Amino acid sequence: MLTLKSLRENPQAIIDRLKVKNFDAKPIVDKVLELDARRRSLQMESDALLAEQKKKAAEIGSLMKQGLQEAAQNAKAAVAALKEKSNALLAEGEAAAKELEDQLVLLPNTPYSLVPEGKGAEDNLVVKMGGPEVKLPEGALPHWELARKYDIIDFDLGVKITGAGFPVYKGKGARLQRALINFFLDRNTAAGYREVEPPVVVNAASGFGTGQLPDKEAQMYYVGLDNFYLVPTAEVPVTNIFRDVILEADAIPQKLTAYTPCFRREAGSYGKDVRGLNRLHQFDKVEIVRVEKPENSYAALDEMIAHVESLVNALGLKYRILRLCGGDMSFTSAITYDFELWSAAQGRWLEISSVSNFESFQANRLHLRYRDEAGKLQLAHTLNGSSLALPRVVAALLEDNQTPDGIVIPEVLRPYTGFDKID
Repeated sequence: MLTLKSLRENPQAIIDRLKVKNFDAKPIVDKVLELDARRRSLQMESDALLAEQKKKAAEIGSLMKQGLQEAAQNAKAAVAALKEKSNALLAEGEAAAKELEDQLVLLPNTPYSLVPEGKGAEDNLVVKMGGPEVKLPEGALPHWELARKYDIIDFDLGVKITGAGFPVYKGKGARLQRALINFFLDRNTAAGYREVEPPVVVNAASGFGTGQLPDKEAQMYYVGLDNFYLVPTAEVPVTNIFRDVILEADAIPQKLTAYTPCFRREAGSYGKDVRGLNRLHQFDKVEIVRVEKPENSYAALDEMIAHVESLVNALGLKYRILRLCGGDMSFTSAITYDFELWSAAQGRWLEISSVSNFESFQANRLHLRYRDEAGKLQLAHTLNGSSLALPRVVAALLEDNQTPDGIVIPEVLRPYTGFDKID
């Protein structure tokens, strides 16, 4: 959530910057400033009435001691009238404050200066490409056919048990999943991230804190009886560890990693791009989350990008890194870099990670602050990234490493899988 201070000081700059996200902020910004002025005016008027009320109340005792009963009763009536008017102003001010909050949450985060303009994925900038070229054998298969051939992922069984988008991993397929999770967690902890195992259901306050609510409510699975949501990403529970927390300066940075299953309704997804593991309703993902001081957050972002890139390189996969344009960014992000793997069998790029800096946007919603060296409370910056999301990693591993004799497992995973080939 953008801060009121920034909106008061630079409304036009925020309006102009949000145009990069193709968002017309002017009506909301104007309404926010109008409500803010009204709320503050009501508060000042209420404070003045309260001061007058206290002054009149102090006079009552003096009038009573002097035996001026009628004057005392008049003063009491005046105090009661002032109190009634003050309460009415307070109620009006609270209503204005609630309406102000409702308007504030409609404003997305302002994009960082490096974010390019653009309407969608076609306008994203490729900032780096890496990994080996993929040479597939004759008659190469897409991963969903490989999964059936080697009986490692059963999509039909998942439909029977739950529905489309909920695959069942079997045998070496299940072991490959577990191997990747442990490999990513081990690499993350070796890089200084502390492992946590959070809940996979969250309350509405947690969804609001990281910006999934109210913006992405339709994409989340809702448990109505308990008013809980299944997590769409470990970012939500892990970042909310710091909700309503004040960190001391020497307690920053905070670096956490977690594995969770993730649940996304993916409403509106259809067509060939959702086949197999390309788009699921339930999938496994390992996440990294950081809390940083504002002056260090972009250096931290560079570190996170380099770390995710090291994971992809370790798996020996062809990849590219994109800087997302304004029109393809999330509501909460100030800047996002996507990692994509090349699927030679499908002839398309598959997104496997988003690494984002949210600056103070999430922290403001979370009330996540730190005490700087001067003892002053400041909003922290939050960052997160996938390291990595498994389904499309598995898809690329199966497709790019297929041979006539089976699917070769990358060397770094063999200590985790216990086998070097799926055949």
